[in-house]
Amino acid sequence: MTSPTARMVAAGYDRLADAYLDRFGLSAVRQRWLNRLVAALPRKGSRVLDLGCGAGIPVARDLALLGHDVVGIDGSAEQIARARRNVPTANFTVADMTGIGFNAESFDAVCAFYSITHVPAADQPGLIARIARWLRPGGVFVASLGAGPAGDWTGEWMGTEMFFGHAGEAASLSQLRDAGFVLRESGVELQDNEDVAFLWIAAIKPQG
Repeated sequence: MTSPTARMVAAGYDRLADAYLDRFGLSAVRQRWLNRLVAALPRKGSRVLDLGCGAGIPVARDLALLGHDVVGIDGSAEQIARARRNVPTANFTVADMTGIGFNAESFDAVCAFYSITHVPAADQPGLIARIARWLRPGGVFVASLGAGPAGDWTGEWMGTEMFFGHAGEAASLSQLRDAGFVLRESGVELQDNEDVAFLWIAAIKPQG
C-alpha cells in the first residue's frame, strides 16, 4: 500500500509535471554524475533502473539512446505518461519506489537523481538495502542524497505541497556501507540550477 507521504509527492509531481522539467531539465552537476554512471556500465544493452525517472529527460532518454535497457519508476502518473512519450524504447511503471519489488540481481546499474530525498529518512536504509539486492555483482549505484541538517520536511514547494527527507551525510554513507556497497566516489555539490546542495554518491556492489 502506498504511504500518505508517497501519495503527497506523487500528487505534487502530477501538478508540476511540465513546470518541473522546464525548471530543472538542465543540470551540469547531474550530467557529470550521469556520465560517471554511463562510464561504469559493462556493455551496450546494460539493464538500468531509473528510480524517480520523472518525464524521462535527460536520464532515461540518454541511457536509451546509448542502447541500454532502461526501466523507469515514478510515483507520478503524469510524469510517467510524459516519459513514455519522450522515451518510447524504455519501460516505465507508476510505482512507489519504497514498495516495488524486483528479483535479486536484476540490474547492472541503478540511478536515483533527486528522488530518494522524497523518501522519509526512516525508510531510506531499507530502500538502499533493496537497491543492493536488485544489483548484479559489480553493479553500480549512482544517486543524489540529502545534504545539510537531517530530518523530514513538508511544506510549499513550487506552488504545491511537497515532502523531503534527509538522513544526514554521515548516516547516508553508513547506510550504503551497511547494505554492502563500496563507495567509489562521494561529495557534496551545490546545484547549478538552484541554491541547494546534494550528497552525490557512486557505489559498487562487490563481486562475490
